[in-house]
Amino acid sequence: MKRPTPSWKLLLVTVILANILWFATFYLTFSTFWIKIAVSALSLAALSWWIRPIERDRLHIDAKALFVGFVSAAVLYLIFWAGKEISSTLLPFAERQIGGVYDKSAGTPLWSIVLLLLFITGPCEELYWRGFLQDRLMERFGGRGGWLLTTAIYAGVHLWSFNFMLIGAAAVAGAFWGAMYWRIGNLLPVIISHSLWSAVIFVIMPLS
Repeated sequence: MKRPTPSWKLLLVTVILANILWFATFYLTFSTFWIKIAVSALSLAALSWWIRPIERDRLHIDAKALFVGFVSAAVLYLIFWAGKEISSTLLPFAERQIGGVYDKSAGTPLWSIVLLLLFITGPCEELYWRGFLQDRLMERFGGRGGWLLTTAIYAGVHLWSFNFMLIGAAAVAGAFWGAMYWRIGNLLPVIISHSLWSAVIFVIMPLS
């Protein structure tokens, strides 16, 4: 049985929790970055699933979902590659800030980062940000309004990184995956896209 739409207060609680978790992930020094972001994403996904599970037709896997997921991950990688080349030319601080993102991998085995990104961080982020928050906001404000609000909130929690390039990257990626979910209505391709893209761009073929 489908649960009722969560109240405004409950949605706000999850957004506040996301900010607290992202603050702890980026700003506090305990543990390692990749473990903290995985735990943060998992916590939000578990909470949102408890509040309102995603309907089965929103998690449909077939050949089309796999194809769209793989191709969109490749397209987004190319967008970021072009963005890195342009920003490095125009913005004197871009190279340093991009390098700061990759510095977070220091001391963590690369194979463990890949596994976390593929099977925890990527899927769990999409379960909360698109499958829960954007879905609820689209119900209230329509497709375009829900997409824009979710993208803004997703980019906003990355303010705690104090890294302009990372905040911009989150806005671009959030808008990309949000538009996918808005248009397709199936979360599986978005999960595949996010998971593959993050594993490739952060570990397999980094842009640093």
